[in-house]
Amino acid sequence: MANWPKAPIIYEINTWVWLAELSRKHKRTITLGNVPEKEWDAIGAFGFDAVWLMGVWERSPMGIAISQKNQGLLEDFRRALPDFKTEDNVGSPYCIRRYDADPRLGGPAGLKVARTELAKRNLKLVLDFVPNHLAPDSPMTKEHPEYFVQGSDEDLKHDPASFIKVGNNVLACGRDPYFPAWPDVVQINAFDTELRRRAIAKLSSIAEQADGVRCDMAMLMMNSIFEKTWGRLAGQRPPADYWPQVIGAVNRAHPEFIFIAEAYWDLEWELMQQGFDFCYDKKLYDRMEHDNAESVRSHLCADMEYQNRLVRFLENHDEPRAAATFSPEKERAAAVAIATLPGIALFHEGQFEGRKVRLPVFLGRRPSEPANKQLSSFYAKLLKTVREEQVRSGEWHLCEVSGWEGNTSFPNIIAWCYDRAGKRHAVVINFSESGASGRIHFPWDNLKGRSCKLTDLLSGTTYDRSGDEIQNEGLYVDLPGWGYHLFRIS
Repeated sequence: MANWPKAPIIYEINTWVWLAELSRKHKRTITLGNVPEKEWDAIGAFGFDAVWLMGVWERSPMGIAISQKNQGLLEDFRRALPDFKTEDNVGSPYCIRRYDADPRLGGPAGLKVARTELAKRNLKLVLDFVPNHLAPDSPMTKEHPEYFVQGSDEDLKHDPASFIKVGNNVLACGRDPYFPAWPDVVQINAFDTELRRRAIAKLSSIAEQADGVRCDMAMLMMNSIFEKTWGRLAGQRPPADYWPQVIGAVNRAHPEFIFIAEAYWDLEWELMQQGFDFCYDKKLYDRMEHDNAESVRSHLCADMEYQNRLVRFLENHDEPRAAATFSPEKERAAAVAIATLPGIALFHEGQFEGRKVRLPVFLGRRPSEPANKQLSSFYAKLLKTVREEQVRSGEWHLCEVSGWEGNTSFPNIIAWCYDRAGKRHAVVINFSESGASGRIHFPWDNLKGRSCKLTDLLSGTTYDRSGDEIQNEGLYVDLPGWGYHLFRIS
């Protein structure tokens, strides 16, 4: 990862929707190959380290036809897009027919141009890989049906929701062990030796087109999970696990290519041990949404080797929109946390404008929503500050917070700091709706006898404090509900 920063900031774009809106805006067909330079400049201005172009691969016509018969999906489409039309269903980006950039998005040539334009702005490119399943009309289902979990005519008869006839073969529909099968995809057999070689070849091809890959539902391919999910249908369990074999082979040829796992079920650390550079931190998201500051703080007590390899987010294409989930004040406080914690900070196109409608990934059009200009300004300033100050490049420490007799509010405060060759920053957040005060204890032992100037880089307010007081008693803070500071300490 020598060419990647220690703590990257990544921007996820719903590629199809983004290009469709650019086409309407510029009144001509916009693909990845002819995006106006000012649109790339607008993305680059935020100071991201990489862009995740979600959904560039060729989508499945058969998957579209299947989804159009699914009443649950149709209700979801109309909930998000009240004037939904059949042509708005462009197919799921996770029902992939081929790993070639979709011609309607500009094809492989357009993708190459997009990567070049991103690189001009010092932005890396992240793409998708879906290891668990493919579309039923993928050429591979006919060329190599042995790569898929096989069923029988009897299975199809007794459980038609979980199996599908493809040519002369009955194939299992893709699934995870806790939910019904997904009817628009067929299940890849993670135990098949030749399939693993094919995955290595495909990922090597992606590594020649991008700088990293986000692996959908990565834990489903682990030997233990796959065996639990498929039992006898999985066949003989191989001695080697899927990911160490696949990632190891790809990294030998492409050592700078990074792997990001969408991961759940407390398997993040195990997937890191199997080769992933980063894993989703869904636990932090859930704690910030539902729990209190103590719960968030306890999650941040993990070892730095783990913290540095987590993907923090307030939303992505699978989660509800942050503006619909959090109050405006809470969203800002949580965003300050996401932007300043170790690991990857992931932001989602539309998040900065305050969009509230979570769009099903099948749809190529989204409803019009008014842009929240104040929120956009907040995010622009936050990310500019973090970038210009190089806040995330230092050594990170979680800070102790204390109170005094009669002070019951201090547990609502969470704080951390960075030190980069003596350049120091501190983040203090009241993660509650009520006011809170307390003292922040930094891990620095050279403040005595010195005066300290604290500049809140987001509000512009400055504070002069005694180094003796900060070191002996802690920095006194008093914050309103969901209040925060991002201090430069000099």
